[in-house]
Amino acid sequence: MSSYMENPSDVPPDAAGPLPDQTRGLSQGRLVLKRFFGHTAAIVSLVVLVLIVLLAISSIGLGPIPGWWKFGYTDIPPITNGGHPTLQLFPFSLGDHPFGQDRVGRDSFAMTMRGTQISLIITVLVGSTAALIGILVGALSGYFRGVVETILMRFTDMIIIIPILISASVIAYKAGNIGGFWLLGLFLGLVSWTGMARLVRGDFLTLREREFVDAARLAGASDRRIIFKHILPNAIGVITVNTTLLMSTAILLETALSYLGLGVQPPDTSLGRLISDNQAAFTTRPWLFWWPGVFIVAICLCINFVGDGLRDAFDPRQKKFSVRQMRRASRSEQRAALKVQAPSAGPTGTVGGGS
Repeated sequence: MSSYMENPSDVPPDAAGPLPDQTRGLSQGRLVLKRFFGHTAAIVSLVVLVLIVLLAISSIGLGPIPGWWKFGYTDIPPITNGGHPTLQLFPFSLGDHPFGQDRVGRDSFAMTMRGTQISLIITVLVGSTAALIGILVGALSGYFRGVVETILMRFTDMIIIIPILISASVIAYKAGNIGGFWLLGLFLGLVSWTGMARLVRGDFLTLREREFVDAARLAGASDRRIIFKHILPNAIGVITVNTTLLMSTAILLETALSYLGLGVQPPDTSLGRLISDNQAAFTTRPWLFWWPGVFIVAICLCINFVGDGLRDAFDPRQKKFSVRQMRRASRSEQRAALKVQAPSAGPTGTVGGGS
């Protein structure tokens, strides 16, 4: 291992990743994209997440976008087939109600798609709001230090000691009654930024001592330019990865609040609200409980795998250990050693034969 570190050019291609010829001349952004697209789980999860979003929007529509599904999430058609799902795999057929109907007759597929839309909107709102506040608090405290850091970090500690579920419950109940799920997402972001702030602060504490920051100060750059033009771009990896984790946590938080009846309020719905409304029918009509749960698990897993891929892309040192790659590297090293020994053995044998 030490020989690999001392002589990077001798590392076998399979062990070191892309060859220098393949990465020479590429910008940092292109290198990140190259590593990300090499992460199979992240790409598959991204594709699945995009398909879920497209299905949720195109099926029942969103705002001015019309949908192709014949029922809305508030329609109450007659109950057919006893409310059982009409989805068939062999031969494939959706039927009139692929996810079944509830006891009133509402189409479960339309309600699940609407719940997916609302849950995704709240997830994006919580992630973006929490990331914005966390970046500002962490950047200012990590760069200026002193009194600014003390005030901001003590305020962050005060927010942290309040149980997030309790504070979110109070905020969600008020927001759900006043402004619907838009305010709910914004207010939940106000209590979810503390982890991001502490991580950004730690990154800024390290980056502010680097040589390029000293060079920017000597060049006369202002504090605002140093923070947003020099240090922040170098912390984008930590910010991007933790934003995805915030979004994954946000959908679980919204699900928990809606399950308790403190999140999205009727007549609108969300995935957590659907589980809460149909928990009494778990033994008689379990499909009403299954589909919202499946979409919650799928969305959370996809976001987590995408975040894992982004982490590996921004920080190649996080590359996972692979026994197969180690064995392949060992075989390549042995072949290289044999090629080095072969030319030196030939002339020696010839001289010995002549003598």
